[in-house]
Amino acid sequence: MSFDLIIPFLRPIEPLLLDESISEIMGNPDASWWYERDGIVRRAPSISFAAGPLRTGLEVIANQLGKKLDEDNPLLHAQLPDGSRLAAVIPPVVHPAPALTIRKFPSRHFTTDDLIARGTLSHPLAEFLAAEIRSGKTLLISGGTSTGKTTVLRALAASIPDVQRVVVIEDTSELRLQKPNLISVECQTNTFKASITFDDLLKSSLRWRPDRIILGEVRGIEARTLLDSLNTGHTGSLATIHANSAARALRRFANLVLRSHTQGTFEDIEAEIGEAIDYVVHVEREPGRRVIREVLRLDDYDRRSQQFKFETVYGPDSAMNSQDNFTGKDMPNATA
Repeated sequence: MSFDLIIPFLRPIEPLLLDESISEIMGNPDASWWYERDGIVRRAPSISFAAGPLRTGLEVIANQLGKKLDEDNPLLHAQLPDGSRLAAVIPPVVHPAPALTIRKFPSRHFTTDDLIARGTLSHPLAEFLAAEIRSGKTLLISGGTSTGKTTVLRALAASIPDVQRVVVIEDTSELRLQKPNLISVECQTNTFKASITFDDLLKSSLRWRPDRIILGEVRGIEARTLLDSLNTGHTGSLATIHANSAARALRRFANLVLRSHTQGTFEDIEAEIGEAIDYVVHVEREPGRRVIREVLRLDDYDRRSQQFKFETVYGPDSAMNSQDNFTGKDMPNATA
């Protein structure tokens, strides 16, 4: 199915779909339409989409993708032909009309230089993180929804040496890394065929001779497998995780591991994380841009105090956060 086949059913929002500067499109049950551009959400007052045609269009899209959308199956999650992600819900779950969100697939992949120009990070910090990635350090990139975690991950992953074999695992293919020795795989959990999960792919990837593993998002039982892989020789990996701060990202990682490994203790799991993760890079959204808010260098885990031991390499309270002589060294110790 081509994107041209879908456009007719979404004709009222075609201008939003074709605008490459728009990253998210949101249609509410009250028939209002909104979009996000450069981190700012705006209303689209000129958009008018009647509930009946919208529902018909969603049903057609579901049918073309081999899915169902009706009162018994009121939720639709789909990947459009261009890679964009569509999430819709219809009555009776919502009233009076369907709701629709489209996370658009970016046609432009920002480089580190692009992110520096947009104010996401400074040049010294970019050089520091690139050097740490080249040397094989493991990074966890945290942030809330639509904060730019994937964009930052993609830009930083460019620093992985071309001589190394990279395995990328995603729910929906977004990274599109340009590496000579690369295998990129997607989960298959919304098809009528056998379900292939993050965890299935991560376990299989360990047999594909990876030098680096890049996980699109840590969010479920794959957290245990990822932690095991990091502590058994697969260092230098990169992953994203939802969290409100860098320190909380570590706790969330531990919680995800514990959910699928109830035999372990929280203290043991956090100790393992203290050995496996080298840096946490936290990204936040500001009006008009996304920024790296803080970077923590994880040193260890203190079992007595049950706290992670880390250094704040970069952050709002760091005098080095905007200085050109930033080195990421000689920073004060902190705990979480």
